[in-house]
Amino acid sequence: MGESAVFRIASLRKSFGPIQVLRGVDLELHAGEVTVLMGANGAGKSTLVKIVSGVYRLDGGSMTLAGQSFEPVTPAEAMRSGVVTVHQNINDGVVSALDVATNLTLDRLNGAGAKFFFSRRQVRREARAVAERMGLDIDLRADIVDLSLADRQMVSIARAMAHEPKVMILDEPTSSLSASEASRLFELIDRLRARGVAILYISHRMSDIRRVADRIVSLRDGAIAGLFEEKPLDYEGAVEAMLGRRIGRTSVAVKEGSRPVFAAEDLQIAPGARPFGLSLAAGEVVAVTGLVGVGKTALAETLFGIRQPLSGRMRLGGAEYRPKTPAEAIRSGVFLVAKDRADSGIVPEFNIYENMSLPFLKRLSHLGIMRRRAERRLARRQIEGLKIVCRNERDDMSMLSGGNQQKVMVARWLSYPADLLILDEPFQGVDIAARHDIAAKLRASAGERATLLFLTELDEALETADRILVMSEHTIIGEHRNADIDMDRLLAEVAGRDLAGAA
Repeated sequence: MGESAVFRIASLRKSFGPIQVLRGVDLELHAGEVTVLMGANGAGKSTLVKIVSGVYRLDGGSMTLAGQSFEPVTPAEAMRSGVVTVHQNINDGVVSALDVATNLTLDRLNGAGAKFFFSRRQVRREARAVAERMGLDIDLRADIVDLSLADRQMVSIARAMAHEPKVMILDEPTSSLSASEASRLFELIDRLRARGVAILYISHRMSDIRRVADRIVSLRDGAIAGLFEEKPLDYEGAVEAMLGRRIGRTSVAVKEGSRPVFAAEDLQIAPGARPFGLSLAAGEVVAVTGLVGVGKTALAETLFGIRQPLSGRMRLGGAEYRPKTPAEAIRSGVFLVAKDRADSGIVPEFNIYENMSLPFLKRLSHLGIMRRRAERRLARRQIEGLKIVCRNERDDMSMLSGGNQQKVMVARWLSYPADLLILDEPFQGVDIAARHDIAAKLRASAGERATLLFLTELDEALETADRILVMSEHTIIGEHRNADIDMDRLLAEVAGRDLAGAA
């Protein structure tokens, strides 16, 4: 066990003020193995990754790489040493103002031995070689800002892999990838494993973990709570060690809607897509599932006024509904928890209560003066209701884990009554316990609104929704009441086989 350990962490400690985030972490990464790190939101995973990748300095303990002391003071130094990290926030791994080719070769352009003169032809040639090794099928001349989230993620991973690392850290790498893109990533991981690269893979997705894990390490409250390396791996034991308790599979008590809230007829949201209808009722939670790229986000944005439908009618509360802007949708009682919290969700410079109240400033002000006491009281109620881990509502968003930031985004839109609450991938980047907290809160608070969730993970839909709709090619092709579901039919529809249309 010890001889193949390329990277060792011993008694690692890190505190922020009085808060001890890491409490003596011991961890080994072995050559040619994938070590999966599981941990609840706030367990210290992000802090550990940032220390290893040179963003934070450790307070105590030690790290060694190939037997030599390793304590990088910058991410560039960590990278040069052979420790490469693909962060959960996709935009940390790409430069949006540059094109794909420049992003893929950026570290070589800036690194030691870089040529004085910039050669576009040389950049394209090197980028093409990186893309071919990665199996990346993206226009190298395209600007990053014009790419989908999934394509940006693939560029970020390709850029990291171009370094030929000794240690690769992948933080939730499949959160924005389709099934085929995730499959390509797994094949690359297999190749890296075969070349002797030590891989630390951080994920909450059990499908990912079952596919890639050679061993599992559970982190809880800043310390290692379990090591699982005997075959077959004890996945349930790893989850229990991570949480400190056992969580059983949630069984949804299916509810019927009380009255119609929203209806769409002959709605077309993309050129050439088949028009479809959609009806949502008060008190029910409806999930729309399907692979990445089938139109879920496009539909969410259409309902929220970010984009306009090509044809069809929408009605909200019996009245014509066709918002031209998100502000108009909000005034109509339609709220959206956006998919990408980093780009369109949180404001890192604001604290928790300021982030929660951002869309409702007029409601929380009197004669142009903010009612701060009411603002903070509202935030405290949501912090308690969603079990957000923080000291108080004045904490900066940057102090929270990714999962707790996601809870703040959900809490923001639960602060005031809505007629239609839309959530686009609300469980992205959150652990199993946080997912249960959010799902339970959504169901308990459904009341007189309709709740619509867009989810790529089918398990999340089965654990949360009263009804499940399936999208393919920008249209709805299936509908299922979440009781005694024909799973073969549901899975066939998710794979894009329109059984109803074929009949």
